[in-house]
Amino acid sequence: MTPQEAYSLALKEGPSDNTREKACQDPKYAYYYAWFIDKGPFSSTREGACKDPSCVYLYARDIDKGPRDDTREAACKDPQWAYSYASYVDKCPRDDTRKAACKDPIAAYYYAKGVDKSFRMDTYSAISKDSTFLSLYDNWLFNRIKQKV
Repeated sequence: MTPQEAYSLALKEGPSDNTREKACQDPKYAYYYAWFIDKGPFSSTREGACKDPSCVYLYARDIDKGPRDDTREAACKDPQWAYSYASYVDKCPRDDTRKAACKDPIAAYYYAKGVDKSFRMDTYSAISKDSTFLSLYDNWLFNRIKQKV
């Protein structure tokens, strides 16, 4: 039985350990299983979702409805999802999510602007690797300073 087949069977017949175990072999179906079948968090569905940064971000946001160390660590495997996790799950800056976001200049730009909401040397250094986003960041900083004067 494939993860999709296990998920489909559980939709028809309800949750079971067998269909949950099979569905959790695919992060997307682990998330769907928790959302539509279990209708809440379950350790095996969370573990399955942790195999993919996008799925674990959605799991933390929609199912756990808050941050956890294991889901944050999994989301931090991808800079864009680290930014999203900080912005929409943690709802505050953290060193671990910032460090992960700084592996990509675009994610670092959005992190600096949307999560830190202020200048930091580490995000600035990461953003400086992309001239387009560095220009956007410099303009954003200039406008923030201008508004305060």
